[in-house]
Amino acid sequence: MSDDSYSVSEVIAAIEKEEAGWEAGPTNLTAMSDDERQRYLGFNPPAGEPSLATREAIAIESLETARSTRGVGFPASVDLTAYCSPVRDQGGCGSCVAFGSIGAVEGTYRFAARNTNLAIDLSEAHLFFCHARSQGRMCSGSNGGWWVPPALDAIRDRGVVDDPCYPYVGQDQNCTGLCGDSGGRLARIGSWTRLTNANAMKEWLSANGPLVGCFTVYTDFFSYRSGVYRKVSGKVEGGHCVVVVGYDEAQGCWICKNSWGANWGASGYFRIAYGQVGIDAEMWGVTGVESEWTNGRRILGVWTIDQDRNAWAYIEGIGWKRISADNDNIFFDMLAQLLAAKAAQRPCNIRQQGGFIREIYVF
Repeated sequence: MSDDSYSVSEVIAAIEKEEAGWEAGPTNLTAMSDDERQRYLGFNPPAGEPSLATREAIAIESLETARSTRGVGFPASVDLTAYCSPVRDQGGCGSCVAFGSIGAVEGTYRFAARNTNLAIDLSEAHLFFCHARSQGRMCSGSNGGWWVPPALDAIRDRGVVDDPCYPYVGQDQNCTGLCGDSGGRLARIGSWTRLTNANAMKEWLSANGPLVGCFTVYTDFFSYRSGVYRKVSGKVEGGHCVVVVGYDEAQGCWICKNSWGANWGASGYFRIAYGQVGIDAEMWGVTGVESEWTNGRRILGVWTIDQDRNAWAYIEGIGWKRISADNDNIFFDMLAQLLAAKAAQRPCNIRQQGGFIREIYVF
């Protein structure tokens, strides 16, 4: 399909013919060449994993299974858009796996605290241009794109810094530009889970937060504007990963956050029908999101018990965290500072690691 206005008209005509019910039109990607558009993808299943075509067949099978075994443990609709960070633009780089993974981590962190304003802005650049690059991955070419499990492994095992420490630029770079104190600005996850059942995905979204989801992109998807997407025309362009932020049983669709900028789709978001183009084949969720430094928080409670070095602090927007007892002097100093901060209602910067408060700075 060419990149002129007639190609969009073809999609509109196909939607009407199929009575697919979604809206197409010119977007920031339809004006690009075929090569430029394909650089906005980047989900490449490795050898030994199901191909894009196989994933599409698995998604249809998963849909049928979900229909016949519908669970009762989830509501009729969930929309976690309010917990998401702003829509970003990956540019002409196959880094969608990094954007989908980081978006799920950020949304899960906020959802766990039930705080839509919780400050967390992680670096897609660190995940892709450092961790993926160390595995030989690049923006494009034979080693272009990435795969979700190694991305989540990297966040769990190595951590990612905040975005101001390493801002994203949509072109290949060899892990240059990290801030000088990057080692103390890492966020990690405790674990990740692969989900292969659509009902389990819905239960996860309602209870735990956003998911990473991937699918086959056909040419018509580039012109999506609104509604529930169903493939109507075009060739396979490649694989793509996004953040799945909810679902709607009445419309039979997933709600997703894309990484093609806020001018694409419905302000950067889209809806896609269950079973379409591989979206339900599998999704990935994260748990135990932990940003090492949390800044400007008040201490709402302090709890101790008559046991050696057993004390906890309730951090605003986060909840109870135990004070590290690795060193007696540091433990008692932090406990005293936390008690004083609570009494004076003074904000703190707090470093957590492994579920423990390791360091604090009181304003």
